[in-house]
Amino acid sequence: MKTTFTPIWKDRKRTFLGLPISFTRYYLTEKKFISSVGFFSLKEDEIDLYRITDKRLQLGFWQRIFGCGTIVLLARDVDTPEKIIKSIKHPREVLDLFDEKIAEQRRLYRIEGRDMIGAAGEVPLDADFN
Repeated sequence: MKTTFTPIWKDRKRTFLGLPISFTRYYLTEKKFISSVGFFSLKEDEIDLYRITDKRLQLGFWQRIFGCGTIVLLARDVDTPEKIIKSIKHPREVLDLFDEKIAEQRRLYRIEGRDMIGAAGEVPLDADFN
């Protein structure tokens, strides 16, 4: 399949012995993170990078042996508040790349951490805390 976007990083979910034998693909572009699952019918999910609020790295025993890891992204996104990037190669370098691109997008849109409060449809409090 030909992608219609230009990824700056891409990988597949690693399975047995750290081999990319899976139909789950991950792409990082300048503005979005995209996950694609499937062979005959595809399911794609996109998250704008400026919406990501937190990241977590999980390195299981078997994953560490094969040089893999899992990244968990927490985002202010209605349909995908948590995105798990399972078993990818070089997870620390990928996490650094995510940090760089997220900061770049936040600077571009002039978004700070305090601007993300209430972004998921939460009603902000007024001066009387009502």
